[in-house]
Amino acid sequence: MRSIPFAEPPMTSNEPPGAGAACADTADRLAALAARSGRIAAALLASPRPAADAEPLDPGAVFVEAAARLLADPSGLACAQARLWEGHRRLWLYSARRLLGEAPPEPVAAPASDDRRFRDSAWTESPFLDHLKQSYLLASACVREAARAVPGLSARDAEKVEFYARQFVDALAPVNFLATNPEALRETVRTGGRNLLRGLETLLDDLERCEGSGFAPRMSDRADFTLGETIAATPGKVVFQNDLMQLIQYAPRTKTVFRRPLLVVPPWINKFYVLDLRPDNSFVRYAVSRGYTVFMLSWVNPDECLSHKSFADYMMEGPLAALDAIALATGEREVSVVGYCLGGTLTAAALACSAARGDGRIVSATFFASLVDFAQPGEIGVFLDDAQLEALDAMMAEKGYLDGRYMAAAFSLLRANDLVWSFAINNYLLGKEPPPFDLLYWNADSTRMPAAMHGFYLREMYGANKLVRPGGIVLDDVPVDLRRIEIPTYVVAAREDHIAPWRSCFAACGLYRGRTRFALGDSGHIAGIVNPPAAGKYGYRAAPVAAGQGADSWLAAAAHREGSWWPDWHGWQRRRGGGKVPARHPGAGALTPIEDAPGSYVAVR
Repeated sequence: MRSIPFAEPPMTSNEPPGAGAACADTADRLAALAARSGRIAAALLASPRPAADAEPLDPGAVFVEAAARLLADPSGLACAQARLWEGHRRLWLYSARRLLGEAPPEPVAAPASDDRRFRDSAWTESPFLDHLKQSYLLASACVREAARAVPGLSARDAEKVEFYARQFVDALAPVNFLATNPEALRETVRTGGRNLLRGLETLLDDLERCEGSGFAPRMSDRADFTLGETIAATPGKVVFQNDLMQLIQYAPRTKTVFRRPLLVVPPWINKFYVLDLRPDNSFVRYAVSRGYTVFMLSWVNPDECLSHKSFADYMMEGPLAALDAIALATGEREVSVVGYCLGGTLTAAALACSAARGDGRIVSATFFASLVDFAQPGEIGVFLDDAQLEALDAMMAEKGYLDGRYMAAAFSLLRANDLVWSFAINNYLLGKEPPPFDLLYWNADSTRMPAAMHGFYLREMYGANKLVRPGGIVLDDVPVDLRRIEIPTYVVAAREDHIAPWRSCFAACGLYRGRTRFALGDSGHIAGIVNPPAAGKYGYRAAPVAAGQGADSWLAAAAHREGSWWPDWHGWQRRRGGGKVPARHPGAGALTPIEDAPGSYVAVR
């Protein structure tokens, strides 16, 4: 990004040559930024705004109800306030002792171990900032406690109140403001304010980029990575395509391969290459290097022309069409499948439909962080009550799809401190470029959702939880019954997953009738899955699931191991590989390659 030169105003008559011109240039640039800000503000005001009842992220109604209930029965609020007053009394005594030169006592309030907002040493070394930090933490705890204490709310509304209360207190953290962020203040002094000018330009760039909707700080630059070169670079060919997907066959890295190919069904909320990032953390490269013939679905980024595509269409034109293509490419009828997140939900539905039709081509299945039982969907459920679903329906009806920026914003709010405020600080207060991080580059590469498919998915699965009911949904004229799935399954979840809670993922083990092995990785929805052995990070548990065994019983019995669960999965999958055959190369079968991997569908933004 083009930096903005900055020169301090002359302090004496002995100006260095050119100082006055530099100041004039800075004034001109400030005037240009002001004019640009005015144009953007005018465009935002002139843009059509959604009606009050069509705003899908409006917490107003539930907060009004919560306030009314707290006023009707203020005991919970009174208890929270009493604890806040007591906390401040102790905090003033703590700060007084520090100012008197006594050895610092134990703090009254301390950040959680995973809270990185106050890691700058000034928050501990400075008595003023230490007092400010602890005062904020006390107030934050009070607000969240009061939100939890609202009497008489439904479970869904209580979760919404607590979620939005957390958004409120996170936004007001002192680290988010220039005057109370020690790192930003030091940077402002060091650069003479150039960081703030760069930050303002970045903010204006983001406002223009987002066009007034789905605003979020930029997490990475499009120039950080190049598809097919520095990311999504595992060699292969697109060997088949239709309206909804391209099918990639990856080139072998071993002389022999397992007889049964491996089909990977990624989610279509983001691009497939989360499983093929850099070579050192690519699940695709790992699987190919261990002798699997890997096929990957690369979903289209749909526009209004595909608004009619349904969940059943995604099943028929996605994994089921891929099975026919794989048979032509390899001559093999039997296939193992891996489904990730929404791709895993689709895979489970496809397996149930195939079983009902007597189609036994898929002989084993792996599920990465995939929900089929949506009874406890986690915090994402706060966006999916009836009113918000109606608002989403209205948005999709107007365009024919759901803008990918809406989904990205919703997921970012689940971890606002990490995915919103940390980038606002880095980009706008510090005036720095976001670091080149492959996962964040992928996270920003969002996709659209066809109206017909996404409306069905949200209402019938997230909203009504019909997928777990035998015959609750019908796809391609087949009543779906997950109990028909009798093949071996390997189910993976992540313990800190905020999108697919691990206990909800575990619930699938009680639905499938085949032998199931469950693996629980440390970390979250992405890092818990994309965790290559060479990284030496995190840890996991893995063990078979006994009939009728609950999640907590399984957790108590499964031993924790260091490192990645990938080798455990390989040990399980290789026993279902069907023996070895000579390596297969893309194009050697009956399908002629269309283009090099990663293909053209993935490049559409």
